[in-house]
Amino acid sequence: MIPRHLTPRIVDALRDTPVVYLQGARQTGKSTLVKAIAAEHGFADYLTLDSAAVLSAAESDPEGFVAGLKGPTVVDEVQRVPRLALAIKAEVDRRRGAGRFLLTGSASVMALPQLSESLAGRMELHTLWPFSQGELIGRQETFVSQLFSATLNPPDAKALTQREIVERLVVGGYPEARTRTKEERRDAWFDSYLTAILQRDVRDLANIDRLVKVPRLLALLASRTCQLVNHADVARALSMPQTTLKRYLTVMEMTFLVRLLPAWFMNIGKRLAKSPKLLLLDTGLLTHLLAVDAERLQADRTLLGHVLENFVAVELLKQLGWSRKKCGLFHFRTASGQEVDMVLEDASGQLVGIEVKAGATVDRHDFRGLETLAGAVGKRFVRGVVLYTGETPVPFAERLHALPIHWLWA
Repeated sequence: MIPRHLTPRIVDALRDTPVVYLQGARQTGKSTLVKAIAAEHGFADYLTLDSAAVLSAAESDPEGFVAGLKGPTVVDEVQRVPRLALAIKAEVDRRRGAGRFLLTGSASVMALPQLSESLAGRMELHTLWPFSQGELIGRQETFVSQLFSATLNPPDAKALTQREIVERLVVGGYPEARTRTKEERRDAWFDSYLTAILQRDVRDLANIDRLVKVPRLLALLASRTCQLVNHADVARALSMPQTTLKRYLTVMEMTFLVRLLPAWFMNIGKRLAKSPKLLLLDTGLLTHLLAVDAERLQADRTLLGHVLENFVAVELLKQLGWSRKKCGLFHFRTASGQEVDMVLEDASGQLVGIEVKAGATVDRHDFRGLETLAGAVGKRFVRGVVLYTGETPVPFAERLHALPIHWLWA
């Protein structure tokens, strides 16, 4: 079992919080992780609602099901019986104590109002993503904290060739996909994975009857990764009402297929009023949907740039789950078209800008967006970084640096 960097956070939460909810996409290793935590910390039971017998018992009598539990319990795939939330709330209120329930779900807590509302103040939330690059090499990343520190320290990890970077992109981070060394076997797994999500989670959450359009939508979204979301354009391409499209996108977010990266603005209240950028939450799945292999990706610099940007954004999202430096992740774009791929903002309002470049060289032009951001925020700007596929860190100015992509898992 590859150790997960989120484990200490979950264990800490179980020490002082009655209910811990671990959410994340299917096949990211949630069950494996909670079983290991349960075995080490003396949980009485592990129950999964993917079991027909357990599901039937929980559905028919949620209160009796919870009352029959003998001690701290793991309940896997809790989104399948939303009514369990009220029964768990009643049990926690009757006998308050830390670490009573460790729940997992393949749907975002925002898709489960009964869970989020009933257990407010009683539950702590964590998200498990596919493997991060640091997890795969046994190193806990500190890149986010480093970006806000006074100095940048080089990582122990070795530099990668562009071919090695591309291979990481096409494999992705899903544990099962990584065990398949043949491309056609990975493709078969991704096909089965998408079918399972559409037939189970999407249908259950949204009662969507026209699932035949969802694969087309996913393929179209994959072709527009890291671009601003234009609902009218996408809806027109699919001959679909915008209301239906927005509903589909919401469900895809809830099932951890896509993520919308909000825009950053000086006025906090305006952030959500501007167009977000679209991310797919695994580059292995992204390249599968695009039907591109490593050779084609390496040969197409524009496509590689989009996939690499997606990769960096998702790696940062993973790291924010355990980073000591708490930040929000955004993108930046001016009315004149100057942009920065990603912006990290900490609780004090300090900012770091990150640009991603697929090339092995960097010049001053690559810092134009970062310079615009620095000028807009003044002293709040800590530094700007261009992550690129070269091997050498290069300072361009006091607060502007070009860094090799492997610094991301420093």
